[in-house]
Amino acid sequence: MFEYSGSLHIHSKFSDGSGTVEEIAKYATESDLDFIILTDHNTLKAKDKGFEKWYKQTMLIVGYEVNDIKNKNHYLVLGTDKVAGTFDKLSDGDSGNKLSAAEYVKEIKNSGGIGFLAHPHEKRNKLPQLKAYPWTAWESEDFTGIEIWNHMSEWAEGVDESNKLQRFIHPLKTIIAPPEETLHKWDELNKKRKVVAIGGIDAHAHKYNLMGFEIEIFGYKILFKSIRTHIFVENEFRKGHQKTYETDRDQVIDALGRGRSFIVNNYIGRGNGFRFIAEYNGSNYTMGDEIVLDKSVSKKIILRTMLPAEAQIKLIHNGKCRDELKGLDCIWDTDEKGSYRIEAWKNGKGWIFSNHIRVV
Repeated sequence: MFEYSGSLHIHSKFSDGSGTVEEIAKYATESDLDFIILTDHNTLKAKDKGFEKWYKQTMLIVGYEVNDIKNKNHYLVLGTDKVAGTFDKLSDGDSGNKLSAAEYVKEIKNSGGIGFLAHPHEKRNKLPQLKAYPWTAWESEDFTGIEIWNHMSEWAEGVDESNKLQRFIHPLKTIIAPPEETLHKWDELNKKRKVVAIGGIDAHAHKYNLMGFEIEIFGYKILFKSIRTHIFVENEFRKGHQKTYETDRDQVIDALGRGRSFIVNNYIGRGNGFRFIAEYNGSNYTMGDEIVLDKSVSKKIILRTMLPAEAQIKLIHNGKCRDELKGLDCIWDTDEKGSYRIEAWKNGKGWIFSNHIRVV
C-alpha cells in the first residue's frame, strides 16, 4: 500500500478564511503535503468553481463543514456534490441548517457521503468570550468518524490572559495531545461499531490590524506544520495528472472513511513509516480493519507496530493502556475481542495516534 499525508479542516475566502484557494494550495505544496481538504462553512463553491484538482504535487479536495441552527454540531463532510439541508441566517451573520444534526448526518450518509464530528468536546473555560462549538447530538449513529485532534480548538482552550502572548508567538509548541474526553468517547463508540478518527488544523489565517499594520494569526503555512492525517491507498497517485484526479481523490476519501489512516503532530516529528498491523490465521490486517475470531482456530492474533523514530509506545485496548514501553517497534499477541490502537508520545507530548484494529 502507498502512504500519503494531508492536512484537513481548512477554510478559504469562500467562508471565513482569509486565503484564496490558489494561495492555500501553494502553501500546501511548499509544505510537502500530498493532499489538503478544504471545508468551508455550508458551501461547496470551491468545488462548483472548478478548484478541486491537482496543484503541482498537492491534491486539493473540497468538502464542507455544516452546522445546525444554534451554530453547534459542526460536521465535516466529504464525497457529496451538494450541501445537505437548507439554511437560515444567524444573528452573527453566519448560517445554520434548518435540519437537526441527526437529520443532516443521516441525509449525508444516504447520499453516499462520509462525515466527521468536528471538535466534538470543544470548551472555552479559560476565555469564555471565545465561542465554543461542541457536538451535542450523540443520539445520531450515522456519522463516519470523529475529529479527535483539532489544532485551533486545543490552542483556544489552553489560552488565558497569562499565556496569551506566548501562545500567539509559539502556536505550534503549545499543542500537547487530543482531549482525553474525546479519546475516551471514541474508544467507547468503537466497542459498538467502527468509528474512525481524523486530525484537523481548522485553519482560517485570520488577519488583524495592530497599530496600523495588518498581521496574520496562524497562517496556513504555519498550521500545515501541525496536525496531519496519513492515509494508506492501494494505488500510487499520479501527482499532477488531472486525468487521474478523480480516481486519486476517491482513494483518499475511501481511506479516510475506512480508517486506513493515523494522525500525527508533524511538529513533533514526521510520521512517515509508522505502521500498526495484525496477523491472524494467514491473513494480514491494518488500521481500520476488523478481524473475525474463528473459534475453531487456536492461533492468537499477532499485533505489530513500527515507528520512524524512538518514542513512548502505548497499546490501547478498549480505551485502557494494556502495555507501555520505549522503543522503535513492538509485538504483542492476543485472543481477546475489542478495539486496539497505538499511541506514540515524545517528551510528554502526543505524536502519533493510530486508528483501531477491531477484533469481533
